[in-house]
This record gives sequence, C-alpha cells and structure tokens, in this order.
Amino acid sequence: MTIRLYYNSSYVTEWETNITKSLKRDDGWYVLLEESAFYPHGGGQPCDTGKINGVPVLDVISEEDEVLHKVERLPEGSAASCRIDWQRRFDHMQQHSGQHLLSAVCLKLFDAMTLSFHLGIEFATIDVAKPELTPEQLSHLEREVNQAIYDNHRIASYMVSEEEAGSLPLAKPPKVSGNIRIVEIERVEYNACGGTHVSSTGGIGMIKLLRTEKMKGNTRISFKCGNRALKEFNDCLGIIGKLSLKFNTGKDEIIARVEKWEQEQKQFQTEMAALKEQNDSFVARELLELQESCLIAHQFENKPLKDMQSLAIKLTSLTNDPVLLADLADLKVVLSHSGRFELSCGAFFKEHLEAYGGKGGGSSTMAQAGFGTLNEALAFYEFARARFQNSVV
Repeated sequence: MTIRLYYNSSYVTEWETNITKSLKRDDGWYVLLEESAFYPHGGGQPCDTGKINGVPVLDVISEEDEVLHKVERLPEGSAASCRIDWQRRFDHMQQHSGQHLLSAVCLKLFDAMTLSFHLGIEFATIDVAKPELTPEQLSHLEREVNQAIYDNHRIASYMVSEEEAGSLPLAKPPKVSGNIRIVEIERVEYNACGGTHVSSTGGIGMIKLLRTEKMKGNTRISFKCGNRALKEFNDCLGIIGKLSLKFNTGKDEIIARVEKWEQEQKQFQTEMAALKEQNDSFVARELLELQESCLIAHQFENKPLKDMQSLAIKLTSLTNDPVLLADLADLKVVLSHSGRFELSCGAFFKEHLEAYGGKGGGSSTMAQAGFGTLNEALAFYEFARARFQNSVV
C-alpha cells in the first residue's frame, strides 16, 4: 500500500522514499513507492508530474491501494529522491479549491447542485443542475465567490469514519466507503474529496467566470482561478491595448469606434458590390463583342472564384452560349450555361475532372473546379473548350 503524502499536505514537493516495485506494461515502465506525494488522475483533476531520481514522471494512476508512476525509464537503485512539478501542482490546487468554493456558492445562491467537474489545460468547468443562469445571476455568483476568497476561509482536510461522515453536512454523498477524506472550507462546506487543495480560500487568488452553455438540460460554467485568471486578464488587456493603438482611442471608446468601422465597412461593401456589378457588365459586353464562336471562353490572370461565378451569371443572362472561365493565379475553372443545353455542367465536371487532377462539382447550369498545378488547369480548360467549341454538344 502506498502512503499518500498529499492526503496530509498538498504542499509537499520533495521527499525521500524507496522504490518497492517496478512493472513493465504495454505502454511503458511503472514504479511503486513506499510514500508518494504524486497525485493520480481522479475526481476531475489531472495527475501530477515531476521526477524520481531525475527521471521524468509521465503519468500517475491509482489502482486499489497503490499509486503507480509511469516513468520515462527505470530509475537507478531502490532509494528514490522525488520532486513534484510545483507550478503544475499549485495550478491544480487553485482550480480544484476554486471549484469547491464556486460549487458551494452556486448551491447556496441558486440551489444548483454540481453534477460534474473537469479540470482542463486551459480552463475548468462544472455542470450544475439548473437549466439556465442569467447574466445577472452569473454576475452575482462571481461577486459572492470572490468575496469568499477575500474572507480567506481556512481549508482543511482530514479522515473520518463512515459514521462520522454521516453526521457532517456533506455537499453530496461520498462515493467511497471506510475511511473518508473530508475537505472542509471553514464556514462554507464539507466535501468528500481526495484531491489537492490550497490551505485557505485566499490561496485561490481569484475566480473569473468565462461563459456558460446548455448541457443536457443543465448548465456548464467555464471558469479560471488564480494564475490562470490573472493570465486571462493580462491577455485581454493586451488585446484591448492593441485595439486602442489600432483605433487611436481610449479603451472606453473602442466599442464605439468598432461600430463606426463596421458601418463604414458595410457602406464600402455596398459600393464595392455596385462597382463589381458595373465592371461585370462592362467585361461581359467586351467578351460578347470578342466572341468568335458559339462558346465564350476567357482566361484571367487574377480573378477570385466568386467574381468569376458572378461574371458567368451575368454572361448567361445575356446569351444562350456556354461560358468557360479560368483563373491562372488560383487555378480555378468555371463552366456555365443558361440552361439551353441538355448537358449538365456538374455531370461534365464529375466525369472528366479526375483525369486532370481536378476537384470540384456543381449544378446542371454551373460548375467550378480547382487544380493542383497550372498545367492541369490549362489542360482541362483546353479540353472543355474543345468540347464546347461547337454549339452542338
């Protein structure tokens, strides 16, 4: 049986012990220690990492009474000098203690029991038994939970019997029997938990609620605590600073400037659409004047696919002849007709594109395709032009 040092203190980062056993499994080597402060996966909290005799610990799992440490390679000797990755451990302590506090306040304010907890790499989440939380409720929840941090309630952990646990106002019934580890936030809650926690709510630092989403009739709350919350604030402040410089204004005026910019962009897009329509009409007339056969075919040096499609629509509204357009920069080809021909553009592309390394498709009256090389695009263009050169298809 492994003596789990983190049960007594989450602040143990270095210790000396002995390796009691080594195991070779399909996914690598594992070692067992007499005493371990490495927290294994469980309770929504990821495992600790660190080193044993300088060898990196890659994963930690719990199997019955033992803690198994997956190592990069077997450490030398039976004596073990162990060290926890403290930055990772403390981050997990802040998030897990923050979750306990957030869940307790959420239950107190809205009678919303926490159903699950997940501690991810970027943020943590809890699912609470409530269909919806309004922005006002979330704001109230955030204020209350941070006030509890400022009040700096003591957080203690200790073992009790099942009988003793039954006399405590636990947040939810324990999932284990026998001796039960209790994590108590003084004057806030009692919770059966085997995880690592800070010694008082002040150690959580702060809690920032990020967003909510509906999850199977419940509400999922995403949040960050402590250093994660501070980093989130600094990242957002950096973005605001860049926007302030971009728009040459103070942060309080950024929204107004963005809204003004959006209006200007809408006006610009409207004017651009009108100019493109005029340009399409001009180019269409020019191509019709230059037409020498019953096919309108033209190659562009740099014309986006959407612009070629718009031009094709304009042309087919003016003539019943098929239209074949190509862009040599983006290696795109468009084929279109007014519907006079029985041949489907999409079916034609489907039948012949593969032979030219092209990919695409479309409807009976318009199809488009892209190619990997200029030679492939040109070869297909010439092939299609030859097929549509005569009015009888």
